[in-house]
Amino acid sequence: MAPIPGSGLAKGLAVTLRTMTRKTVTEQYPEALPELPPRTRGVIGLFEENCTVCMLCARECPDWCIYIDSHKETVPPAAPGGRERSRNVLDRFAIDFSLCMYCGICIEVCPFDALFWSPEFEYAETDIRELTHERDKLREWMWTVPAPPALDPGAEEPKEIAAARKTADKLAAQRAAEQGEEQS
Repeated sequence: MAPIPGSGLAKGLAVTLRTMTRKTVTEQYPEALPELPPRTRGVIGLFEENCTVCMLCARECPDWCIYIDSHKETVPPAAPGGRERSRNVLDRFAIDFSLCMYCGICIEVCPFDALFWSPEFEYAETDIRELTHERDKLREWMWTVPAPPALDPGAEEPKEIAAARKTADKLAAQRAAEQGEEQS
């Protein structure tokens, strides 16, 4: 059956009239902060202790808005007779939020969980050059990151944890057997 000519227009006008008759709700923003959904993408927080300066976030960023500088430092051997090791030390970690498109690729590719979404959204500046935030500011935002949701109690235990528990139980049984032999 063919639609009646003008029925789309009538439906559109009906929606408009229904909306016009409702009371408007105005958010009083500066005085009352909005209720944000739990997974809101605000800014990116940096947990500096987990950053190994692997540069994956900077390389994978499609906008090239992450700037990382580092230097190598020699670490003394952990045990006598061992060899010295070198490690990267983070000098600068900055994100230019005037370029960032909030895609989250940097957070996804970070193998050491150093980057997180923070629900902070009030970081406007009067000058666009001030939207490049250094690691101190990114660290401040890290403390506003919400805790991850609780695990599902009905879910099965991850394979890694089950394997680690099995190994720990074996070692505990061996130690108990050794202590039993020593006492007899």
